[in-house]
Amino acid sequence: MAEPTYVLDANVFIEAARRYYAFDLAPRFWDSLVDHAETGNICSIDRVKDELVRGKDGLAAWAKSDFSHAFRSTDDEAVIEAYAEMMGWVNGQRQFREFAKAEFAEVADGWIVAYASVNGLIVVTHEEFAPDVKKRVPIPNVCKAFGVEYADTFEMLRILKVQFR
Repeated sequence: MAEPTYVLDANVFIEAARRYYAFDLAPRFWDSLVDHAETGNICSIDRVKDELVRGKDGLAAWAKSDFSHAFRSTDDEAVIEAYAEMMGWVNGQRQFREFAKAEFAEVADGWIVAYASVNGLIVVTHEEFAPDVKKRVPIPNVCKAFGVEYADTFEMLRILKVQFR
């Protein structure tokens, strides 16, 4: 199996399920995620799964069953070291408010970037680079600081040539 190319943020799943690719409207989207996870093109991380299953909804059930094989462990020394380095950077940035730094430390975001950095993956997120933001720490800001590529869901789907027919 080839190494995954993309690692997906929780918001990719949550936005799709709640809005434009709801399970009842676009089942092929969800099938394509499973298919590409099986071929090694995409994955996510254990901490994203933890966030998703807290929802106790259709997305949580899907994450626990259909996509469970695609969540990778962040319990790796290199990932932990990369995460610590990224948190050091975040905490050293005066632009971000303290509550934004604390929130970033509590969610999966930093772990996604660390996992991508260590494994040479592209982070998929709906967040956008925001050089002047203060009230949150956007994933793309951290990606840019550490030379990690990022894309949104639609870029990923186009590159993977996913079509809903």
